[in-house]
Amino acid sequence: MFSTDYYYLVAGLREWSLESDTKGFNVREIVDEILEALTKSDREAVKLLYAYYDCENIIAYRAERERHNELGNLSRDAIKIMLEERNYCELSRNVAKVVKYFNETDDEDRDEDNAINDSFEHALFEAYYRDLAESKCSFLNLWGEFDRNLRNISAAVAAREAGRSVADVVVGGGDIVEQLKSSSSADFGLRGELQYIDAVISAVSDEKNIVEKERKIDKVREEQASDIAVFDFFNINFILSYLVRVNIIARWMLLLPEAGREMLDRLIRDLDAKELVKNNKTTIN
Repeated sequence: MFSTDYYYLVAGLREWSLESDTKGFNVREIVDEILEALTKSDREAVKLLYAYYDCENIIAYRAERERHNELGNLSRDAIKIMLEERNYCELSRNVAKVVKYFNETDDEDRDEDNAINDSFEHALFEAYYRDLAESKCSFLNLWGEFDRNLRNISAAVAAREAGRSVADVVVGGGDIVEQLKSSSSADFGLRGELQYIDAVISAVSDEKNIVEKERKIDKVREEQASDIAVFDFFNINFILSYLVRVNIIARWMLLLPEAGREMLDRLIRDLDAKELVKNNKTTIN
C-alpha cells in the first residue's frame, strides 16, 4: 500500500509559533487545516487518533459531567443527538459497538448478556485500542500499543501501591497485560521488553509532585511519538506523530505555559532537522 507524501504541508508546519502570551496557538485550528490537506483515508487516520477524546467526552456526557474536550471529533451536542437517535455512524467500528450496547441495553438485561461484561469506561477504551490495532495505518498500530501499555503500567503501579487488584484497572489483553497482572517484581518483569518501563514506574511511584509526574510521563509520550515516525518525513505517520506532540503541548499551555513553549521549541527544532534531512537527500540524489 502506497502512502501519500505531504511535502508542502510538512514544510508549512513550522509556521506555527507562539507569542509571549501564547496567542496564535490553537490546536483545533491546526488539526482542521491539516485535515483539509489530507486524502480521505489519511483524514480517517487523524480522526481515529482524536477519537480517544470522543471516548472521554462520551463517558463524561453519560456521567452528566460538564467537562468536554474540544479536541474530540464530536461536539457535546453531537454526542447528545447520537445517543438520542441511536445513530453511531460517526464512531469507529469497535467503539460504536460498545456505545450501542450500553446505550440500548437495559441494566437488567446487560447482566445476562456476556457480550460485554466490563464497565462502560473499561469496555470503551478497550474497543478504542482494538480499533487502533485494526487500522491500516502503521503509526496508529504502534501508537495504540504504546499508549495502552503506558496507561496500563501507570494504572498498575498506582493500583499496587493502593493495595488494589491490577486486573481491575488494566485494559485489553496480551503478554504485557498478563505480566502486569501476575508479576510481583518491581518492574513487573518488563525491563527487557519495554525501554520506557523504568521512566514510567519512576514517574508514578517516586515523584510526589503531581505536575512533575505528569511532565515526566508526557516526556515519554513525546519521545515515543517521535521514535515511531523516525524514518517518516512527509507521510501520514509523520503528521500523526506531529499531532500527538501538538496535543501534549496544548495540554501544557493550559497547565504551565512556559513548559508548553519549551515543548513547542523542541517540536520546531525537530521540523528544522527534517528539512536538513530532505536537503541532504536531494543533494545525494
